[in-house]
Amino acid sequence: MSQTRFPSSERSIAVFPSSRSGGRRARSSLGMVVLTALLWAGSGPASAAPPAATQAATPAVTVPNFWNPRSRGERVEAPQTGRAIRFLTDDEFPPLHFAGPDGNPTGFAVELARAVCEKLTITCTVQARRFDTLLDALDGRQGDVIAAAVPLTATLREKFLATRPYFRWPARFAARTDKGLPVPSAAALAGRSVGVMGGSAHAAYLKAFFPKAVPKEFLDLAAAEGALKRGEIDYLFADGLNLALYVGGQEADNCCALIGGDYLENRYFGEGIGLITRQEDAALSRALDDALQRVWDDGKYTELYLRFFPVSPF
Repeated sequence: MSQTRFPSSERSIAVFPSSRSGGRRARSSLGMVVLTALLWAGSGPASAAPPAATQAATPAVTVPNFWNPRSRGERVEAPQTGRAIRFLTDDEFPPLHFAGPDGNPTGFAVELARAVCEKLTITCTVQARRFDTLLDALDGRQGDVIAAAVPLTATLREKFLATRPYFRWPARFAARTDKGLPVPSAAALAGRSVGVMGGSAHAAYLKAFFPKAVPKEFLDLAAAEGALKRGEIDYLFADGLNLALYVGGQEADNCCALIGGDYLENRYFGEGIGLITRQEDAALSRALDDALQRVWDDGKYTELYLRFFPVSPF
């Protein structure tokens, strides 16, 4: 079984238990996600460890590393356009991008874009548009860069350029914390019930790599999460971001936790998301790519990740 793991350069940071009161899921309970973001924004440096008295009882948040330290080259400067670089995003997909308390766009992808602009010492603007109009708006020169959860695909690359991924969609298992279930493996799941979304990539992956598991299909994730909480299924296998928001949120009531590692096979779960530009803006795309690397190197990526992902999907 090809389970993909992050290299040893991933960062594992201790966080305060109170940060586990995150939002419900990627497209609901926006108020809770905004509250979580505000709490982290005012909590000082995100990479700082908590007081020694609390360290033993605090969970760790794994911050993914998508950059290869051996690939660093000379610093790439942004092309001088004589105007602000216009970033386009959507404001209905927390914690990646959503409307903040003041109505302005915020979220992990948006604040990462702002950090990139600081690295490049360029002026940038951020405008929210309906998600399904973002690529057309970019193509129509109504913006210069998309900073939103638009999946990187071969079809997209035929028309646009994209940086290396700065976020991916890991698949994860979740289980009740009181059952003492084993870490998922092909042998451990034999004969055990696993909830999946019917017709999803997760269902296909479960069938291919855990053939002796007993899949139980659901029409929506909320129903599957409810079944897991009630103990009607042994495990739930789904999108790691949604599961992380669920197990860390109030509705789960501390019933469940992520168990085992992350699964990142491109063929099933995609390449992730990057900053998208038009093909003629290759110089800008290279500069964005280099700036993302430097944002990781100086710890800003980690700070932002901890602010918006108090329970890591990785």
